[in-house]
Amino acid sequence: MAKKTSAGILLYRKLGDELEVFLVHPGGPYWQKKDKGAWSVPKGEFEAGEDPLEAAKREFKEETGFDITGDFIELTALRQPSGKVVYTWAVEGNIDATSIKSNMFSMEWPPRSGKEQEFPEVDRGGWFNIAQVREKLLPGQRGFLDE
Repeated sequence: MAKKTSAGILLYRKLGDELEVFLVHPGGPYWQKKDKGAWSVPKGEFEAGEDPLEAAKREFKEETGFDITGDFIELTALRQPSGKVVYTWAVEGNIDATSIKSNMFSMEWPPRSGKEQEFPEVDRGGWFNIAQVREKLLPGQRGFLDE
């Protein structure tokens, strides 16, 4: 069985001398009360043969509602603890984190209830300085910050 791959965008901005990174928090009941080590770069899976950068842009739009453009810098892909490989591009830009609009997904909730509920794939986004990002970002994605 082939390992899954994801593509994402590490959006950053400079405010004076400070660098900030935009992260998203996963939606759904399992992540609701998690904060430290739970946030992610906006990303999603893509299929073999699909252009990873185009997939990253598509996933950014699906998870935030914003189109992203700019000079994309390819970062080194990272293998996650799950075995999934995440390809990521850094790009400078700015979006209103309070205005994101994510696509939805369905799941049985509560478990074994037989009831399907819809949840946003991303329930919120935020801008964080590098120290905050190191604390909030999923451990498997922290290597992106070093580049």
